[in-house]
Amino acid sequence: MSFAMSQAEREAFLAGVHVGVLTVAARTGRAPLAVPVWYSYSPGGLVSVPTGQATQKAMAIAAAGRFSLCAQDEAPPYKYVTVEGPAIIEPAELAERTAIARRYLGAERGDAFIATNPGTDDIIIRMTPEHWHSADFGKAGG
Repeated sequence: MSFAMSQAEREAFLAGVHVGVLTVAARTGRAPLAVPVWYSYSPGGLVSVPTGQATQKAMAIAAAGRFSLCAQDEAPPYKYVTVEGPAIIEPAELAERTAIARRYLGAERGDAFIATNPGTDDIIIRMTPEHWHSADFGKAGG
C-alpha cells in the first residue's frame, strides 16, 4: 500500500499553515543545519521563507544554492511533505513579511510582531520545488 500523496494532495498540504523545518548543508564534516521556519506556498508556486540576511541558514543557503523544507501534521493520522530545490534570495518587502506573520499569528498579533521586528536586513529565500516526498498515513484506512 502506498502512503504517497498525489500532486494535488501534497501541494494543498504544503500550502496549509505548518511550521516548516528547513534543512541545508552547512559545514563540511558536520550534519546539515535544520531549523524551524515560517514559510508561504501556493500550489504550483515557489516556497518563500523570510529570514535575516546574516542568519546561519541564509548564509548556508547562499553557499549551497538549494535547501529542503519539511512540513508535517503531528496529529494522527500523521502526514508530511518534504520538498527540495534551488533557491534564490531577494530583499524582503514589508507587505510579504506582514502577510507571513499574519498567516502564523493572526492579524493583530502578526502586525504587532512586525511592529516590534522591523526586519531592516530581512530577505526572502525562494525555492523552486524540484523533488517531493510525502506520506499520508491516513491512507491506511480505519
